[in-house]
Amino acid sequence: MIVWVNGAFGSGKSTLVDELRPRWPEALVFDPEMVGYVLREIVEVPTGDFQDLRLWRRQVAELAVGLVEEYRRPVLVPMTLVDPGYVGEIFGALKAADTEVHHFFLKVSREVLEKRIDGRSFTPDDPGKDERVRSWCKDRIEPCMAAAGGLPGDTVFLDGELPPTELADLVLARVGAGAGA
Repeated sequence: MIVWVNGAFGSGKSTLVDELRPRWPEALVFDPEMVGYVLREIVEVPTGDFQDLRLWRRQVAELAVGLVEEYRRPVLVPMTLVDPGYVGEIFGALKAADTEVHHFFLKVSREVLEKRIDGRSFTPDDPGKDERVRSWCKDRIEPCMAAAGGLPGDTVFLDGELPPTELADLVLARVGAGAGA
């Protein structure tokens, strides 16, 4: 089983997964950004967004399926994924491999997202880069919010402004897993 936690930057995806980990210890965590970081070391990313690389999308789907098949454990995936074509490509590959997918999307107001992004430090040793990353994240708020309506029909929308413990309770109850189920 794959539990994909989706939402805009600052919506609480990683925070929710961090809350789920101790309550669902058999679950593995797979962050697709790591695949992107590796690819950036090997090839140029012309658009600056590694999700635009077909190889990234293919590798993310294959690695997620491989983790489920090889280790027979659930996999938690915290990743913003809102481009309809990319969602279809990755989720289609997961379903084609007969992998059970639970897709959650954290809905959060623009104001809260901006506040959370402003409160984060991405590269503490480089304030200029830190601000560029914050700006990049903020520029993607509107597309992420707008994309929510075009996500797969089985997407479960959660109020990302709820406390992480409550969100974890909702996820665990929905997937029937962990100590909270």
